[in-house]
Amino acid sequence: MGPGVDPGRAARGMSAKSAAGAGPVASPTSAADPLLEAWEVFRQEKDGDPMRHGGSVMAPDAELATHYAREMYGRRQESVRLWVVRRSDVHDLDDADLLQPPLDRSFKKPGGYVMRDKLAAARAQSGQAKPKARSK
Repeated sequence: MGPGVDPGRAARGMSAKSAAGAGPVASPTSAADPLLEAWEVFRQEKDGDPMRHGGSVMAPDAELATHYAREMYGRRQESVRLWVVRRSDVHDLDDADLLQPPLDRSFKKPGGYVMRDKLAAARAQSGQAKPKARSK
């Protein structure tokens, strides 16, 4: 754990509003502490791997957040790349129209259409039975 990073203190110091990215969080332990902000850390384990969320650190500025992230997620060479992003700069997309479009576009997914389900629905609607497999 990096110097000055206490996950218990960070968890106690975050209100629901600040956890959603509303801004800096004052530490409850001392009024002399600087304002702390949550910084999200994304890491890449090997070249070519996708960036994945590793966790978060509490720091008063970007420089210390970078040092804390390096200490927590890079000191044992478990990461080849780190991204450190202020939590308030992460935008939450919760628009239902954007995330759940009204049209079926499953054909654009890598697996394509599942024709078996569509054929079964068409047969059920027409009242026809599934044809038997041909024997050779």
